[in-house]
Amino acid sequence: MNGAVPAPALGVGRSLSGRRWIWRDAEARIGLGIAQRHGVPEIVGRLLAARGVGIEDATHFLEPTLRALLPDPSLMADMDVAAERIARAAMRGETVAVFGDYDVDGACSGAVMLTLLRELGCGVLYHVPDRMAEGYGPNGPALQSLVLRGASLVVCVDCGTAAAEALRAIHGRADVVVLDHHKAEGPPPPIVATVNPNRLDCGSGLTSLCAAAVAFLTAVATVRHLRRAGFFQTRPEPNLLDLLDLVALATVCDVMPLVGLNRALVCQGLKVMARRARPGVAALLEVAQAKDRPTAFTCGFGLGPRINAAGRISEADLGLRLLLCQDPVEARMLAATLDAVNRQRQEVEAAMLEDALRAAAEQATAGHAALLVAGAQWHPGVVGIVAGRIKERFNRPACVAALADGMARGSGRSVTGLDLGAAVIAARQAGILATGGGHAMAAGFSLDAGRLDDFHALLNERLAAASTLPSAADLTVEGALAVPGATTELAQHISRLAPFGNGNEEPVFVLQRARVMRADRVGREGTAIRAFVEGEGGGMRLKAMLFRAREGDLVDALLTGRVPLHLAGYLRAEEWNGAVNPGFVISDAALV
Repeated sequence: MNGAVPAPALGVGRSLSGRRWIWRDAEARIGLGIAQRHGVPEIVGRLLAARGVGIEDATHFLEPTLRALLPDPSLMADMDVAAERIARAAMRGETVAVFGDYDVDGACSGAVMLTLLRELGCGVLYHVPDRMAEGYGPNGPALQSLVLRGASLVVCVDCGTAAAEALRAIHGRADVVVLDHHKAEGPPPPIVATVNPNRLDCGSGLTSLCAAAVAFLTAVATVRHLRRAGFFQTRPEPNLLDLLDLVALATVCDVMPLVGLNRALVCQGLKVMARRARPGVAALLEVAQAKDRPTAFTCGFGLGPRINAAGRISEADLGLRLLLCQDPVEARMLAATLDAVNRQRQEVEAAMLEDALRAAAEQATAGHAALLVAGAQWHPGVVGIVAGRIKERFNRPACVAALADGMARGSGRSVTGLDLGAAVIAARQAGILATGGGHAMAAGFSLDAGRLDDFHALLNERLAAASTLPSAADLTVEGALAVPGATTELAQHISRLAPFGNGNEEPVFVLQRARVMRADRVGREGTAIRAFVEGEGGGMRLKAMLFRAREGDLVDALLTGRVPLHLAGYLRAEEWNGAVNPGFVISDAALV
């Protein structure tokens, strides 16, 4: 194609939300081969081929199993050393402290390790740092407190790789094992073990694992070590598969690619979650009103935000306490508290968002490759969410900072293909930032407020390629249907590719020339639209939903109705009262 710009799908060069629609490329021959070899409908074969799945790989994609995809944990650097030290703590009945993080991955990886350690008979302590008072990662006072309370081993989860200085506070007083996945800049800290697939000398290839998955593999290696030592001759062996609901939740919420091992972990973890055997998860599903079988969507939009909310604006360890809770009554109380905190978080976010979007719009108009906005009255706990909203609106890497006491503390989100974490690390190495780190799609930072312009200049330089991006990200569509073609059978075929998420995006289809016959605002605050659409010839009506429907041309077009629209979105098989019917979730629309 020599770099030629593809023709817009269905001629939509600018949709009602300002996006260009493009077709996803797929090798028809491979799609047909998958269908024939594996006995699946041709549409499933075509969708698999479009995701780069080969004929030989289709079985593991459609039916991912840990038996086939779980690697030997020993492939990771320091894993055997870490497992041996944790196993020794179990055999000696030591008190082990877990130092965590305040996001979903931190809560889940902490719960994985604490559950394992308790079942192995260890005394346990834990600490989750307060976002505002302590910041991210290990700190000397908290570590020293854990040692004073009796910990002879500290396990840092979802943090610790870059904390060599803080970890020196307990050198010689307690051993330290780090289970992390964040990018490393240099050699690991001088401790017992650092298990991190993203450390520079780890050749495992497991770089896409979240911290909870690293903790799970560490649990596998630890139990294997204890089994060989005869530890379970007199006590039951933990059922590690029961931990997979936590791993699935963290993998989805930390936006890890849902392919390969991660896909198997999430598929099996959702099955565990569906049993609702963990009181904390069951209570969280209840307050999220998730009555059907849990999906990746349930994790990412129902459970994750409520756990994250606590670390943003409330008690940092509230999410971890819920995941560890064994009393259903107490779990329901904790879940209700998290639900209330999440509503408060939404109010705080809404108060910031309008001003942040206005400032970002001025920078986007001025041609900045990266957007960096800051405010004195902004809550530091929700800057990351607001950064994500700005990124979505302008299709640019976005950083948002809260100003207080002469410092700017913030968070950033990036677009695919632009490594924000590397840019933030470069800014810290250049002396612009006081602290900073992260990964390609997300990062955190702090700096003297007087150096915000310097930081912005570096971001513009390092992320200059963003200046060539369109103002709204292209929408990739995979097929077009008439409304009567949006059947339950087709929706069920599509669902075979789930769980959907990063690296395995849910297929977008277009309902051609659909007419909105009725549309109403629904939901607690009226921020969703429920519409009923039919094709030009009438007949079958299909329910369609638009979420986060506050204002704009797309919202106006749905509420006005009757005018033919191409509706882009997701076709899903929806269960209600024992019946399965097709439903459509709208992501965009274009005038015909």
